Amino acid sequence: MKIDLTQDQPTIDATDLANQLDLEPAQVIELMRDGEITSRFETGVEEDAGTHRLTFWYRDLRVRFTCDAHGTVLKTARIKAKRSL
Repeated sequence: MKIDLTQDQPTIDATDLANQLDLEPAQVIELMRDGEITSRFETGVEEDAGTHRLTFWYRDLRVRFTCDAHGTVLKTARIKAKRSL
């Protein structure tokens, strides 16, 4: 699995995200457009330099993908959690 880091914003295939959120890919696209799925992108510093995190929230699910500098997903985490700001 890869995250495309070549654009202004990182992107992940809707199928990969849908699998983690128990949705269909078309639902992912629609829910993102409607603001029901939100995300945050972070770039590692210091001991995490060269890695990136892409986190998605949908209802009570948080899915986090950690990838290397080339976008190859190294780790995926999925937990039930409330989003805190």
